[in-house]
Amino acid sequence: MAAFKSDFLHVLQSRGFIHQVSDAEALDALAAKGPITGYIGYDATASSLHVGHLLPIMMLHWMQQTGHRPVALMGGGTTRVGDPSGKDESRKILSRDDIAYNLSCIRTVFDRFLRFGEGPTNALMLNNDDWLAPLNYIDFLREVGRHFSVNRMLSFDSVKLRLERQHELSFLEFNYMILQAYDFVELHKRTGCVLQMGGSDQWGNIVNGIDLGRRMANAQLFALTAPLLTTASGAKMGKTAAGAVWLSADKLSVYDYWQFWRNTEDDDVERFLKLFTTLPLDEVAKLGALRGQEINEAKKVLATAATALVHGREAADGAAETARRTFEEGAIAATLPTLDIPRTELAAGVGVLTLFVRAGLVASNGEARRQIKGGGLRLNDEPISDEKLVVNASHLTAEDVVKLSFGRKKHMLLKPV
Repeated sequence: MAAFKSDFLHVLQSRGFIHQVSDAEALDALAAKGPITGYIGYDATASSLHVGHLLPIMMLHWMQQTGHRPVALMGGGTTRVGDPSGKDESRKILSRDDIAYNLSCIRTVFDRFLRFGEGPTNALMLNNDDWLAPLNYIDFLREVGRHFSVNRMLSFDSVKLRLERQHELSFLEFNYMILQAYDFVELHKRTGCVLQMGGSDQWGNIVNGIDLGRRMANAQLFALTAPLLTTASGAKMGKTAAGAVWLSADKLSVYDYWQFWRNTEDDDVERFLKLFTTLPLDEVAKLGALRGQEINEAKKVLATAATALVHGREAADGAAETARRTFEEGAIAATLPTLDIPRTELAAGVGVLTLFVRAGLVASNGEARRQIKGGGLRLNDEPISDEKLVVNASHLTAEDVVKLSFGRKKHMLLKPV
């Protein structure tokens, strides 16, 4: 392991963020000398970021904490094109209004992690639509496009995988890597940015930007990528049976977010504590050394610390207390996720399979049937044995709710309105 002189690269390396660095020695020397500016781009394909975006956000966080200036680049322009990296299908084309709405929602997440302002190490949030929208396309192709080799572009994994699988790659998407490279050069011109960071699947795109910077501005630019995360069992990090793990509380409850981290596999606990919390490394090492039942305490620390970064300490502590009461006392905690149901509909009765699907605890009636046969579904903490059970007002508890449970950790309260 290289001994970096700059706090920036030393912290990233010791916490497990570094997969590849271009010219690590020169970047380290530059970062040791004084503040540098680095960026990561985020496209606005949804109204919330998800757990998959957390690792790059943490990279920007540590960049600022070690005395440098991070730039969160919002892809208002590139979202209109679509990044083919890791995708088998073309991305749905969003309207300008959709993109603007998504960007306004996404911005709030960064306030939790970064300090914005005018100072030399205060974070910037920029939108690449500001320079991509006014481009004269013919001039752009003449000035920028001529620096790109189609042969080389075809060799990139993002393109190669789509072609090998015989999935269509539109000419629009093919341009994405040119636009991303141009973003890097434009940011260098506007802010003095010298570093682009991202996941390891972005290496080719970032190196394109370095090459373009040298050709167009005679600039020395740098790339730094993080490893693509999978869990210890090989699953893609941040995906669950229910879908993406969103960072916005109106798309995923704080309690469910806390539970996602609480359900971390044993072998991932120490790694995730390093990457997704700001706990000191000596504390992380102690927690990572726990074994057997004790590892569950480390998982609770991980869940609360990771949730506090996104939702605030008070909300994280509330989710932890809800979990404690639900599991240790069997209580129906008022802060469990709820699903409103018209009181008249409940009075008439609703099939139990339908309710579990509506609550998002299972994906289909078939899955609900299988879970009932295996004893996995409960109603008010009692195992369900009859798949034809009709849930009605007689099932309301003293708290005027019906508690649906899948296993020990997934719960939903049906609330008549």
